[in-house]
Amino acid sequence: MSSSLPQRRVGASGLLVSAVGLGCNNFGRKGTRTETLEGTRAVLETAIESGVTFLDTADIYGKQFGVSETLMGEALEGRRDEVVLATKFGHSDFAPEVPGGAKASRTAVRRSVEASLRRLRTEWIDLYQVHTPDPHTPIDETLDVLTDLVREGKVRYVGHSNFTGWQIAEAELRAARGVHFVSAQNQYSLLVRAAERDVLPAVEHFGLGFFPFFPLHNGLLTGKFTREGGPESSRIMTTRAHLWRDAPWDALDAYRAFCEERGITMLEATFGWFLARPSVSSVIAGATSPEQVRANAAAATAWQPSVDEVAAIDALFPLIADPAAG
Repeated sequence: MSSSLPQRRVGASGLLVSAVGLGCNNFGRKGTRTETLEGTRAVLETAIESGVTFLDTADIYGKQFGVSETLMGEALEGRRDEVVLATKFGHSDFAPEVPGGAKASRTAVRRSVEASLRRLRTEWIDLYQVHTPDPHTPIDETLDVLTDLVREGKVRYVGHSNFTGWQIAEAELRAARGVHFVSAQNQYSLLVRAAERDVLPAVEHFGLGFFPFFPLHNGLLTGKFTREGGPESSRIMTTRAHLWRDAPWDALDAYRAFCEERGITMLEATFGWFLARPSVSSVIAGATSPEQVRANAAAATAWQPSVDEVAAIDALFPLIADPAAG
């Protein structure tokens, strides 16, 4: 029996998801506790028990192509109806080439969905997402095959990831006769706010739900890191130390003081800031341990900021001219 966690609507659609989602990119990733089936199962079972029932994966996740989906299919055996399952296809850099079609072509999408269904051991995917734009396939063709999949019952809803504002608009305008995308997933956090330029305005204008990925910026917004360092075994300190070295520590220190004044953690403040935004349907956060899942779930309901407090946080991390962030 899962714990209570708010459900939020995905844009103008009828799809409901938990306010906190589980990013499944760590399942099958080498060197993590979730590299194995046992580790993956422990995190998934804790997620469901904590009310984190929106699970977001992709066919490219894991140490080899398809591993995350395969582990999830095994771990979710008998519990499929308890979760909202999202996956992605057609990453421009990492998805394998498909003979006879570009990565979001009719041929590739058909092959991709059948393979994901097999690996996930399910008859349907709740949210099927284009992982990155495909410059070699007209969006009309991609929407056409996705419409067929929805009508066949293999896919319930469709979304996209990493689209720009103009690509979001084009997809909406070209979808007039078929299925419409219901969601957008892009990188967005207090430290990477470029989505506010054109992606979020497009999402709000066209009534899409928004899923931020890397919302905790590899852990920098959890409170675990300081100018002096952080957990030695963390991903930042082992493989992405530049994110820690180049972090805006004056702003982060001010953010920590803001949280301490209110008796809340940075993790709770960060989730509160995201969920104060109506366009955010779910905050997708990765986890490699049950403890992380529980902490993320608890943070979703720990603190609700006022309008003035949201503005105060915004002022600490202004949108800068150069959106690049590691």
